Amino acid sequence: MSTEQASWFSQTFTRLVDNVGQAVLGKPEAVKFAFTCLLSGGHMLLEDYPGTGKTSLARSLAATVQASHSRIQFTPDLLPSDVTGVTIFDQNKREFEFHPGPIFASIVLADEINRASPKTQSALLEVMEEGRVTIDGKAHDVGRPFLVIATQNPIEQAGTYRLPEAQLDRFLMKSSLGYPDHDATVNILSGAAVRDRSATLSPVITAQAVVEMIDLAATCYVDPAVLDYVSRIAAATRQAADIRLGVSVRGALALVRASKTWAASQGRHYVVPDDVKDLAEPVLAHRMVMDAEAEFDGATSAVALARVLADVAPPQQRA
Repeated sequence: MSTEQASWFSQTFTRLVDNVGQAVLGKPEAVKFAFTCLLSGGHMLLEDYPGTGKTSLARSLAATVQASHSRIQFTPDLLPSDVTGVTIFDQNKREFEFHPGPIFASIVLADEINRASPKTQSALLEVMEEGRVTIDGKAHDVGRPFLVIATQNPIEQAGTYRLPEAQLDRFLMKSSLGYPDHDATVNILSGAAVRDRSATLSPVITAQAVVEMIDLAATCYVDPAVLDYVSRIAAATRQAADIRLGVSVRGALALVRASKTWAASQGRHYVVPDDVKDLAEPVLAHRMVMDAEAEFDGATSAVALARVLADVAPPQQRA
């Protein structure tokens, strides 16, 4: 990635965030995280209360990049074929035809993913990792770009299925929108006549341009000292007293990929340690499993990770 390409990437990233910000008011950081997931080829898990704009975020992203969008409401009786699609025998053609499910869209909102059974949740594992669905032994690509935004409600846990660690590890980031501040709330209320703000957005770039940005972000330079820093952070999470399960190699790779996009979004063609620090919590915290006694005492993965970041020294800038 050249300096000119990094500058173009940053300007385009800002335009994308600003465009979505017209519909998702007062949440620029969450919007930046969402675009970082999209441009890193990853997926996002939103844990938030109902009515905070999760669906609006997914629709706004799709409208901004001229991409297809679908929404899957996960329920206990949802079947894997309801997500991936099904093969049906066509009597006229005397052959089986594949009917794609709602997962075949560029931006997919998996609403309340923890309400579906583990069998249905597992239908997302292959497509989130490899970008394809295998039905009756035949692989079907979902295309690029591809982003799954899954949501789960932190309250009303009755009848839900906790996401297993293997599933959580598939999400590049975990974040939340939260309630807007006072000024943003007043702004939202003043436009109460507009039921869907995302429908008023104009596209900024095409879906093909997004693919080009994904490929460009992957070329951002990462110094071996920064890679060593990421590796030491991951190793420290595995040795921390309060953490039962630390960050995997997949988690460390995810942090590097996201840091490349984050650096490019700020107009740099190289990653600095601050990029790693900025993204450490949304990328790594949900991959860690806390010790039961520490969790009972009120310890959280975010606090434990902050302690790790404070203990692991970043690489020093060369003279």
